[in-house]
Amino acid sequence: MSSCRITVLGECVADAFAEPASTPNELALRVLPGGGPANTAVALARLGTPARFLARLSQDVFGRLFRAHLEASGVDLSYAVAAGEPSTLAVAELDAQGQAAFSFHAQNTADFQWTPAELSGVDLSGTSCVHTGSLALVREPGGAVVEEFLAASASRATISIDPNVRPLLVRPEVYRARLAHWCGLADILRLSEDDLEQLLPGTSPERACDTWHAAGARLVVITRGAEGALISLDGERRQVPATATRVVDTVGAGDSFTAGLLHQLGSRGLLGGRLVGLTLDDVAEACRFATRVAGLTCSVAGPNPPWRQQLASADGV
Repeated sequence: MSSCRITVLGECVADAFAEPASTPNELALRVLPGGGPANTAVALARLGTPARFLARLSQDVFGRLFRAHLEASGVDLSYAVAAGEPSTLAVAELDAQGQAAFSFHAQNTADFQWTPAELSGVDLSGTSCVHTGSLALVREPGGAVVEEFLAASASRATISIDPNVRPLLVRPEVYRARLAHWCGLADILRLSEDDLEQLLPGTSPERACDTWHAAGARLVVITRGAEGALISLDGERRQVPATATRVVDTVGAGDSFTAGLLHQLGSRGLLGGRLVGLTLDDVAEACRFATRVAGLTCSVAGPNPPWRQQLASADGV
């Protein structure tokens, strides 16, 4: 098990998947605990990295589901806030390729009400990396508080950000307006090809990497589904192929990839600062591991990342 603790900050979302009901003119919903940052924390813990999750957990039925799921996966919730607001709900509909389209119910929900007091007492000693992203960075009133926390954490830990653009909830221009600032805070920027199209429409991945490097991010990783990932470290680039897998759905795949990347870098002692000494070979090795983690997540329903022993079994160990 890695001794490198990673602290993840962000939302939990109840992912409700529509299913046919046994009664005509009804629709059944199968609810799974999700949310990008929560998925990443779960995947890290299951891989063996000590993972702490900074979350505002509602006291409603979904909040209790989140807490049970996170704790069962080994995530440290010692700094989680017991919130009075309701949980965020996302209703997912899958297409024939397993891609999910979400509709969100997130008005005044617990995840986005961070106050400075709730984060001011967080002890980051022993934390090598702080990861966040998705809605927590852009939904107010908490988004500005999260940015301030990242700025204060940057002197003590590597900062990792996954924008995870959700245009149905937040207009893409809101992300675009903040992205240069995030790159100034982040050492690692991990995003999908879909995110790229929302953030810099019509821009090639290579040119986008150069833009984000110029804004401050040292390592940019763009995941491209079945095409694998483009990695760019200070402008030096390489393609990493995807792992062949039978796709059930892609929910949580990007979050699992991020967890695999951070786990592998952390287990080799490469997190904890400004990525000094990191090489492109180091990143490529970590991304090859991350594609395996993401592939196993795609092979099952919902955001259900693999445990370390499942990776070993998949490798025939």
